[in-house]
Amino acid sequence: MSEVNVLMNKKIVKKKNTSKKIWANICKYKYLYLLILPGFIHLLVFRYATMYGSIIAFKDYNMFKGIFESPWVGFKNFQDLFNTPKFPLVMKNTLIISLLKMIFGFPAPIILALLLNELKNLKFKKVTQTVVYLPHFISWVVFAGIIRAFLNPVDGFINEIIKVFTGGVPYDFLGSKSTFRSLLVVTDIYKGIGWGTIIYMAALAGVDPELYEAATIDGANLFQRMFYITLPSIKPVIMTLFILGLGGILNAGFEQIFLLYNDMVLPVADIIDTYIYRKGIKEAAYSLGAAAGMFKSVIALILVIITNKIANKIGEEGVW
Repeated sequence: MSEVNVLMNKKIVKKKNTSKKIWANICKYKYLYLLILPGFIHLLVFRYATMYGSIIAFKDYNMFKGIFESPWVGFKNFQDLFNTPKFPLVMKNTLIISLLKMIFGFPAPIILALLLNELKNLKFKKVTQTVVYLPHFISWVVFAGIIRAFLNPVDGFINEIIKVFTGGVPYDFLGSKSTFRSLLVVTDIYKGIGWGTIIYMAALAGVDPELYEAATIDGANLFQRMFYITLPSIKPVIMTLFILGLGGILNAGFEQIFLLYNDMVLPVADIIDTYIYRKGIKEAAYSLGAAAGMFKSVIALILVIITNKIANKIGEEGVW
């Protein structure tokens, strides 16, 4: 018994010491913690506190009865979701659009960051960075309006060029099934490439310049320096963003698609998020919409865990 008491006392002392260290750390960096406090409160209130509403995925939700008074139905909403005739098409569209954005959009900021990193003209470099970053700070509502104005089949800028130089018939880019997905990928890359480039440029700033000098002395050319020094140096950042990107594979871009699609391209543009919007908001099938949202979240969590474990097993740095 005495040995047990000694062990218990050690654990208590250890916990007290840990608590003291935590509070000492908070006191030491109190101003930094104050800076992150608004973000933490926002996350707590608008992300975690609202998660209790997810239980309507397991209920036959009635807005007059409320969340807690609505009857439980178990996994019925999920069964209804998977048995919906449109679900396979919606799932297929989501995966195709997400994979296209991942394949073409993920390497784009890496390549741009590598190119900008090699620019010697600082003025041109700053102008280029500004031009590239600007679209990220424009909302999709405004950006979609600009796209629609440019691609308008009647008097859009692109169609005017087609008519002047080729004499061809105006083309409805936003109403064509064959071009709509490509348009989504291109506009998504153009709008998001700047933000990704900022992250990789920050990572590149931490690369030791002496490594480049040593490689140059050894006769390494530009591409060899990129391949053997630059890319390995930013590989942890690339891996982290890849894991997070793969976790969001079912987020095909609701705002972008919702603002650009129409009935003519619905067979190739209807994704899980737009389906949730129609069912949950327009048709008031709140429980079915919640079930679809929870399905997305569970798949995302599983993908992040699996990808992170694979990354750790092959010796790469994961998210945790």
